[in-house]
Amino acid sequence: MSFWKHFYHPHAAMVLLRVTLAVLMLFHGWAKITNGVGGIESMLVKAGLPGFLAYAVFLGEVVAPLFLLVGLYVVPAALVVVMNMLVALVLVHTNHFLQLSKSGGWALELQAFFLVTALVVAMGHSKSK
Repeated sequence: MSFWKHFYHPHAAMVLLRVTLAVLMLFHGWAKITNGVGGIESMLVKAGLPGFLAYAVFLGEVVAPLFLLVGLYVVPAALVVVMNMLVALVLVHTNHFLQLSKSGGWALELQAFFLVTALVVAMGHSKSK
């Protein structure tokens, strides 16, 4: 009897990953709830896009994470987070791809975590159990 076999719980692992992504994205979205999306709206207009698209941030940082948290429409919700992060990387973080943070880590660690985790949740979600 191997000690390590007790750690093989792929369904529980996916739930933990999904809930972690949801909670961290909700914290990220809290600023948009409390301070609004004016800054994002300005960036969109500056990029030649309609300002009302800033409200789509609520979908990616608040609505989709709530769906992930409760386990409803998991794959579409995770893909909304993926799209949200891709747009954020292009509009906000393009100049940060080759930068390091003050602590020496990659400047886009958080954004990469959100993007890759959302992809893994979408790819690994199973309705069984």
